[in-house]
Amino acid sequence: MINRSPESFSAETVAVLREVLDIAVEQIAQENRTPATKAKMAETIVREAAGGITDARALVLRAVDEGRTPAA
Repeated sequence: MINRSPESFSAETVAVLREVLDIAVEQIAQENRTPATKAKMAETIVREAAGGITDARALVLRAVDEGRTPAA
């Protein structure tokens, strides 16, 4: 697994990760679409991407899984 610093992501990578987040948010329950839950999902996406996950579908699935439980 490759560990990258999120600060090293290119502008293109950040744009893709934002798109992944938007797609993932659309797949969770409306009542869970709070700023806190979206932030939790974004953290998951960035952490996984920094760890070497590059497949957008895998990132979406992991973010959706995280978003199923609303943030406190």
